Amino acid sequence: MNLTFKSDMDVELVDHMGSDESIVQAARVSTAGATAPIQGNSTSAGLINFLMRDRHGTPFEHNSLTFRVRAPLFVMYEWHRHRAGWSYNEESARYRELEPVFYVPAADRNLRQLGKPGAYTFEPGTEDQQDLSTQYHREAAFASWGMYQSALKNGIAREVSRNLLPVSIYKTMYATCNLRSLFSFLSLRWAHPLSSVPTFPLREIEMVAEKLDGSAREHFPVAFEKFDENGRVAP
Repeated sequence: MNLTFKSDMDVELVDHMGSDESIVQAARVSTAGATAPIQGNSTSAGLINFLMRDRHGTPFEHNSLTFRVRAPLFVMYEWHRHRAGWSYNEESARYRELEPVFYVPAADRNLRQLGKPGAYTFEPGTEDQQDLSTQYHREAAFASWGMYQSALKNGIAREVSRNLLPVSIYKTMYATCNLRSLFSFLSLRWAHPLSSVPTFPLREIEMVAEKLDGSAREHFPVAFEKFDENGRVAP
Protein backbone atom coordinates (compact mmCIF):
# COMPACT_ATOMS: atom_id res chain seq x y z
CA MET A 1 0.00 0.00 0.00
CA ASN A 2 1.22 3.47 -0.91
CA LEU A 3 0.51 5.68 2.10
CA THR A 4 1.77 9.20 2.74
CA PHE A 5 2.84 10.34 6.19
CA LYS A 6 3.02 14.02 7.20
CA SER A 7 3.89 15.98 10.33
CA ASP A 8 2.79 19.45 9.26
CA MET A 9 -0.44 21.35 8.60
CA ASP A 10 -1.42 22.96 5.30
CA VAL A 11 -3.07 26.39 5.59
CA GLU A 12 -3.70 28.73 2.65
CA LEU A 13 -5.59 32.03 2.63
CA VAL A 14 -7.68 31.79 -0.55
CA ASP A 15 -9.91 34.85 -0.21
CA HIS A 16 -10.33 37.90 1.98
CA MET A 17 -12.40 41.07 2.28
CA GLY A 18 -11.63 44.21 4.27
CA SER A 19 -8.62 45.92 5.76
CA ASP A 20 -7.55 47.99 8.73
CA GLU A 21 -9.54 50.86 7.23
CA SER A 22 -12.76 48.83 7.23
CA ILE A 23 -12.31 48.38 10.98
CA VAL A 24 -11.92 52.15 11.39
CA GLN A 25 -14.94 52.92 9.21
CA ALA A 26 -17.15 50.55 11.18
CA ALA A 27 -16.02 52.11 14.46
CA ARG A 28 -16.45 55.74 13.41
CA VAL A 29 -20.03 55.35 12.27
CA SER A 30 -21.04 55.04 15.94
CA THR A 31 -20.06 58.66 16.62
CA ALA A 32 -20.17 60.29 13.19
CA GLY A 33 -23.11 58.53 11.52
CA ALA A 34 -23.44 59.28 7.82
CA THR A 35 -20.68 61.88 8.03
CA ALA A 36 -18.05 59.28 9.00
CA PRO A 37 -15.13 59.54 6.56
CA ILE A 38 -14.63 56.64 4.19
CA GLN A 39 -10.86 57.02 4.08
CA GLY A 40 -8.65 56.71 7.14
CA ASN A 41 -6.06 59.14 8.42
CA SER A 42 -3.13 59.27 10.80
CA THR A 43 -5.36 58.59 13.80
CA SER A 44 -6.43 55.16 12.51
CA ALA A 45 -3.75 53.23 14.42
CA GLY A 46 -4.69 55.01 17.64
CA LEU A 47 -8.35 54.19 17.16
CA ILE A 48 -7.64 50.52 16.44
CA ASN A 49 -5.46 50.41 19.56
CA PHE A 50 -8.32 51.91 21.60
CA LEU A 51 -10.77 49.36 20.22
CA MET A 52 -8.41 46.49 20.98
CA ARG A 53 -7.36 47.74 24.40
CA ASP A 54 -10.89 48.39 25.65
CA ARG A 55 -12.30 45.34 23.84
CA HIS A 56 -14.79 47.06 21.57
CA GLY A 57 -15.05 44.01 19.36
CA THR A 58 -17.77 44.55 16.76
CA PRO A 59 -15.73 46.79 14.39
CA PHE A 60 -13.42 43.80 13.89
CA GLU A 61 -16.32 41.77 12.46
CA HIS A 62 -16.78 43.73 9.20
CA ASN A 63 -14.39 41.68 7.11
CA SER A 64 -13.88 38.11 5.98
CA LEU A 65 -11.05 35.59 5.68
CA THR A 66 -11.37 32.23 3.91
CA PHE A 67 -8.75 29.54 4.44
CA ARG A 68 -8.25 26.20 2.72
CA VAL A 69 -6.89 23.78 5.30
CA ARG A 70 -5.57 20.25 5.17
CA ALA A 71 -5.11 18.73 8.59
CA PRO A 72 -5.73 15.51 10.55
CA LEU A 73 -9.26 14.77 11.63
CA PHE A 74 -8.46 15.26 15.31
CA VAL A 75 -7.35 18.84 14.59
CA MET A 76 -10.66 19.56 12.88
CA TYR A 77 -12.54 18.18 15.89
CA GLU A 78 -10.79 20.79 18.05
CA TRP A 79 -11.30 23.53 15.47
CA HIS A 80 -15.05 22.98 15.21
CA ARG A 81 -15.42 24.00 18.84
CA HIS A 82 -15.02 27.55 17.50
CA ARG A 83 -18.57 28.25 16.37
CA ALA A 84 -19.19 32.01 16.73
CA GLY A 85 -18.18 33.79 13.55
CA TRP A 86 -16.88 30.67 11.76
CA SER A 87 -18.28 28.75 8.78
CA TYR A 88 -16.98 25.36 7.64
CA ASN A 89 -17.25 23.11 4.62
CA GLU A 90 -15.37 19.86 5.09
CA GLU A 91 -14.40 17.08 2.72
CA SER A 92 -16.98 14.32 3.14
CA ALA A 93 -16.00 10.68 3.42
CA ARG A 94 -19.65 9.85 2.70
CA TYR A 95 -19.33 11.19 -0.81
CA ARG A 96 -15.75 10.40 -1.80
CA GLU A 97 -12.98 8.01 -0.95
CA LEU A 98 -10.38 9.76 1.19
CA GLU A 99 -6.73 9.91 0.22
CA PRO A 100 -4.24 7.78 2.21
CA VAL A 101 -2.47 10.64 4.00
CA PHE A 102 -1.83 10.22 7.72
CA TYR A 103 -0.30 12.23 10.53
CA VAL A 104 2.81 11.04 12.36
CA PRO A 105 4.25 13.26 15.12
CA ALA A 106 7.58 14.86 14.23
CA ALA A 107 10.69 14.08 16.27
CA ASP A 108 10.38 17.38 18.18
CA ARG A 109 6.78 16.74 19.27
CA ASN A 110 6.58 16.43 23.07
CA LEU A 111 5.31 12.98 24.08
CA ARG A 112 5.24 12.82 27.89
CA GLN A 113 2.54 14.42 30.06
CA LEU A 114 3.87 15.20 33.54
CA GLY A 115 1.73 16.36 36.45
CA LYS A 116 -1.93 16.20 37.35
CA PRO A 117 -4.96 17.61 35.49
CA GLY A 118 -4.89 21.39 35.55
CA ALA A 119 -1.20 21.46 36.50
CA TYR A 120 0.78 19.49 33.97
CA THR A 121 3.38 20.03 31.29
CA PHE A 122 4.35 18.17 28.15
CA GLU A 123 7.98 17.19 27.86
CA PRO A 124 10.12 15.55 25.17
CA GLY A 125 9.96 11.80 24.90
CA THR A 126 12.85 9.42 25.04
CA GLU A 127 14.36 8.05 21.86
CA ASP A 128 12.53 4.77 22.46
CA GLN A 129 9.23 6.60 22.92
CA GLN A 130 9.76 8.53 19.70
CA ASP A 131 10.48 5.31 17.82
CA LEU A 132 7.41 3.61 19.28
CA SER A 133 5.18 6.60 18.53
CA THR A 134 6.25 6.59 14.89
CA GLN A 135 5.92 2.82 14.63
CA TYR A 136 2.44 2.68 16.19
CA HIS A 137 1.10 5.58 14.12
CA ARG A 138 2.34 3.99 10.90
CA GLU A 139 1.10 0.50 11.78
CA ALA A 140 -2.34 1.82 12.73
CA ALA A 141 -2.54 3.71 9.44
CA PHE A 142 -1.58 0.69 7.34
CA ALA A 143 -3.99 -1.60 9.18
CA SER A 144 -6.97 0.76 9.07
CA TRP A 145 -6.39 1.75 5.44
CA GLY A 146 -6.22 -1.90 4.43
CA MET A 147 -9.56 -2.62 6.11
CA TYR A 148 -11.10 0.54 4.63
CA GLN A 149 -10.06 -0.47 1.12
CA SER A 150 -11.26 -4.03 1.65
CA ALA A 151 -14.64 -2.81 2.89
CA LEU A 152 -15.06 -0.55 -0.14
CA LYS A 153 -14.09 -3.34 -2.55
CA ASN A 154 -16.67 -5.60 -0.93
CA GLY A 155 -19.43 -3.11 -1.62
CA ILE A 156 -19.75 -1.57 1.85
CA ALA A 157 -20.90 2.03 1.57
CA ARG A 158 -18.38 4.81 2.02
CA GLU A 159 -20.33 6.24 4.96
CA VAL A 160 -19.92 2.93 6.78
CA SER A 161 -16.41 2.08 5.62
CA ARG A 162 -15.07 5.42 6.86
CA ASN A 163 -15.70 4.26 10.43
CA LEU A 164 -12.56 2.15 10.10
CA LEU A 165 -10.27 5.14 9.61
CA PRO A 166 -8.30 6.71 12.49
CA VAL A 167 -8.40 10.36 13.53
CA SER A 168 -4.86 10.77 12.15
CA ILE A 169 -6.12 10.78 8.54
CA TYR A 170 -5.94 14.14 6.75
CA LYS A 171 -9.00 15.90 5.39
CA THR A 172 -9.50 19.20 3.59
CA MET A 173 -11.89 21.97 4.59
CA TYR A 174 -12.71 25.58 3.86
CA ALA A 175 -12.94 27.74 6.98
CA THR A 176 -14.26 31.31 6.86
CA CYS A 177 -14.24 33.79 9.72
CA ASN A 178 -14.09 37.46 10.58
CA LEU A 179 -11.09 39.02 12.26
CA ARG A 180 -12.66 39.08 15.72
CA SER A 181 -13.30 35.34 15.54
CA LEU A 182 -9.77 34.75 14.29
CA PHE A 183 -8.31 36.71 17.20
CA SER A 184 -10.40 34.60 19.58
CA PHE A 185 -9.00 31.44 17.96
CA LEU A 186 -5.42 32.72 18.12
CA SER A 187 -5.70 33.82 21.75
CA LEU A 188 -6.73 30.30 22.77
CA ARG A 189 -4.85 28.08 20.33
CA TRP A 190 -1.36 29.59 20.41
CA ALA A 191 0.77 29.90 23.53
CA HIS A 192 2.46 32.97 22.06
CA PRO A 193 5.28 34.69 23.99
CA LEU A 194 3.29 37.95 23.93
CA SER A 195 0.09 36.39 25.31
CA SER A 196 -0.95 37.91 28.62
CA VAL A 197 -3.42 35.11 29.37
CA PRO A 198 -1.96 31.60 29.74
CA THR A 199 -3.25 28.97 27.34
CA PHE A 200 -2.34 25.32 26.82
CA PRO A 201 -3.22 24.34 23.25
CA LEU A 202 -2.82 21.02 21.54
CA ARG A 203 0.44 21.35 19.65
CA GLU A 204 -1.06 20.39 16.29
CA ILE A 205 -3.75 23.07 16.42
CA GLU A 206 -1.12 25.54 17.57
CA MET A 207 0.74 24.77 14.34
CA VAL A 208 -2.43 25.72 12.48
CA ALA A 209 -2.78 28.94 14.51
CA GLU A 210 0.76 29.99 13.62
CA LYS A 211 -0.03 29.67 9.91
CA LEU A 212 -3.40 31.42 10.20
CA ASP A 213 -1.68 34.35 11.90
CA GLY A 214 1.02 34.52 9.24
CA SER A 215 -1.49 34.40 6.38
CA ALA A 216 -3.91 37.03 7.73
CA ARG A 217 -1.45 39.48 9.28
CA GLU A 218 -0.34 41.06 6.01
CA HIS A 219 -3.90 42.15 5.21
CA PHE A 220 -4.57 43.69 8.65
CA PRO A 221 -1.11 44.81 9.80
CA VAL A 222 -2.24 47.50 12.25
CA ALA A 223 -4.91 45.31 13.84
CA PHE A 224 -2.39 42.50 14.38
CA GLU A 225 0.19 44.95 15.73
CA LYS A 226 -2.30 46.19 18.34
CA PHE A 227 -3.41 42.62 19.06
CA ASP A 228 0.20 41.81 19.93
CA GLU A 229 0.74 45.01 21.92
CA ASN A 230 -2.36 44.39 24.03
CA GLY A 231 -1.40 40.88 25.12
CA ARG A 232 -3.11 39.01 22.29
CA VAL A 233 -6.48 39.15 24.04
CA ALA A 234 -9.39 38.96 21.59
CA PRO A 235 -11.51 42.14 21.56
